[in-house]
Amino acid sequence: MENIRNFVIIAHIDSGKSTLADRLLEITGTVPMRSMQPQYLDRLPLERERGITIKMAPVRMNYSVNGKSYILNLIDTPGHSDFGYEVSRALMAVEGAILLIDGTKGIQAQTLSNLRSAQKAGLTIIPAVNKVDLAAPQIDKVVQSVAELLNVPEESVFRVSAKTSVGVHELLRAVVEKVPQPNSRVQVDSRGSQAHDRTPTRALIFDSLYDDHKGIIAFVRVFGGTFKAEDMKLIASGAEFKAKEVGFFSPNLVVSSVIANGEIGYIATGLKEPSLVKIGDTIITKNITQANEEKTLALAGYREPTSVVFISFYPDGATKFDDLKRAFEKLRLNDAALNFEPDANEALGRGLKVGFLGQLHFEITSDRLMREYNLEFLTSFPSIAYRVRNEGKEEIIKQPQDFPEKPEKVWEPVVALEILVPEKYLSNVVSLQTVFDIEIAEIKNLGGNLLIEALMPLRELIRDFDDRLKSVSQGYASFTYELAGEREAEVEKLEIVVVGDVVPALTRIVPKKDIEREGRQTVERLKELLPKEQFSQALQACALGRIIARETIPAMKKELGNFGKNGGDRTRKMKLWKKQQRGKKRLEGTARVELSPEVFREILKK
Repeated sequence: MENIRNFVIIAHIDSGKSTLADRLLEITGTVPMRSMQPQYLDRLPLERERGITIKMAPVRMNYSVNGKSYILNLIDTPGHSDFGYEVSRALMAVEGAILLIDGTKGIQAQTLSNLRSAQKAGLTIIPAVNKVDLAAPQIDKVVQSVAELLNVPEESVFRVSAKTSVGVHELLRAVVEKVPQPNSRVQVDSRGSQAHDRTPTRALIFDSLYDDHKGIIAFVRVFGGTFKAEDMKLIASGAEFKAKEVGFFSPNLVVSSVIANGEIGYIATGLKEPSLVKIGDTIITKNITQANEEKTLALAGYREPTSVVFISFYPDGATKFDDLKRAFEKLRLNDAALNFEPDANEALGRGLKVGFLGQLHFEITSDRLMREYNLEFLTSFPSIAYRVRNEGKEEIIKQPQDFPEKPEKVWEPVVALEILVPEKYLSNVVSLQTVFDIEIAEIKNLGGNLLIEALMPLRELIRDFDDRLKSVSQGYASFTYELAGEREAEVEKLEIVVVGDVVPALTRIVPKKDIEREGRQTVERLKELLPKEQFSQALQACALGRIIARETIPAMKKELGNFGKNGGDRTRKMKLWKKQQRGKKRLEGTARVELSPEVFREILKK
């Protein structure tokens, strides 16, 4: 293991992680120049289109220093806060991290978040300031601020250009020299005991994907012994299987005879049921122990990610419910932060209520469902979970329609925000307090920028906070957040009533101060979308048992005909008109309006 180095690249979004990974692949000859393309490790089409990393990407590289050969296992990680769970899993599989900082922007919010996670995991940190080729006048200042942040000499902060390869050779050499070999990383098992080389063969699953031919492919870090194509077992699920193959990432799957202690690789399980393989589970060889000892061999897994946004998905077009469910099961193999449960809608039928880590996480998942699985679907309004006390009992409410009419008390989740912004835009960012319910706790200097520490309700985050922050700071402000408990909330349930019937899919939990505006906008939009009927349609927005907004769609008018040269006999026309009115009155008593999927699609658009 002394020749193995496992490390990650962590940074804020758009700092050049993927470009740096490209240069490392070139320098080590892992990918031939004729095959090289920008963002090589970003394999999802969405990653290339958006220019961001969404999925962690492991790759094995061979590199020589002073005539000695090394195996370098790199994991390129996402930079957006919505995918922080991806980063946390990668950190468990390595011993070192390159902390990459954009030299033109300096320390940014996610830089701090990822740094704290890496330090908590006990990794060796190698700092590097990128984009020195742009000759930005603040490069020296950024290097100084990074050195102060890490409490290290400025000389230990590498100056690199991932675009031109300046300083990249030196950085890669530092990985070999500074990152410890794998046996320095102690894994803790379920009993709290340390895992050493003498322990049985076992590996930690840090990611997975589904392959039609090989079944579920588990991405693993080996923490003892060696694995080959043999009988294996998953401790958590109890599933037994004969591995089809084992190997490593180069970055494509390369079959190997074994993967050994300290290495990062994959195991093709052959299993086809997604629920059997879980991120954080431990794989062992089937013959290493007695059944009653298996649980004690489980390696410490990962904390469960906390969903913050809940959105329901309903099949549309040619898509069936079973297709949608199966696609989510396969996606969850590759995205452990996804969780879902059955849901139903009176107009849209069976669906799934899905939990996400943020708005971008939702957008990426939706795009993947459409592109990778060719599915059509509709989605509900985003919602969050509230803790509600009603009639002396407390419960967690995720579905707006389950929210009681007059709860005794309501608590909502709160996030701790860290906003990094240049001083010239401070007043613009602070002015967002009038738009979003932000409580600023402290403002302090950090590396030439100002760090704003604040609290904000989660419900405000899932509005357009990110867009507004970028707008008022001309794109220079960045932020990161984490859940920070809960507080009392002033919210109400907003219901939309169409011709006397509540439409559950349009029910939302809205702050009291916004409820009339939201109600008015919704009924006005419905009036534009719903077709006329033979009877008038009352559209109402209700809260706390009272009507706060109303619109009416008048009944269709039937042409009564032309009676005579001057419009016909008025008496006969009035008889027909009254008969028509009586018919409409009878219809109103039994009338029921069904909202079509097309109407839902339009009303649920942002």
